[in-house]
Amino acid sequence: MRSIAILAACAVVSLTAAPLVAQAQSTTTTTTIKSDANTMWEKIKGSWTQTKGAVKEQWGKLTDDDLMEIQGRRDQLVGKIQVRYGISHEQAEAQVSGWEHKYKSM
Repeated sequence: MRSIAILAACAVVSLTAAPLVAQAQSTTTTTTIKSDANTMWEKIKGSWTQTKGAVKEQWGKLTDDDLMEIQGRRDQLVGKIQVRYGISHEQAEAQVSGWEHKYKSM
């Protein structure tokens, strides 16, 4: 009888711990991705004068005043793209994400 209770307790612990481990792994991956993106945008801010050309090439409707206002801030870039191109926030986010991937591989 005691061995059955021990097995049942082990099963409960295993079932409870598995989602916690999976969640911890997911959080670590998400944190790493966010950290990589933050690092990349810090570099973009630091070299904004050079990066402006690549941004202007990708989104020609952005004005020089827009680029001065953005100053390498991702959220500002997304907002300006959304306004200038009349698209949704999600579409602007998707465009910037695609550009980030392309820019990172350069």
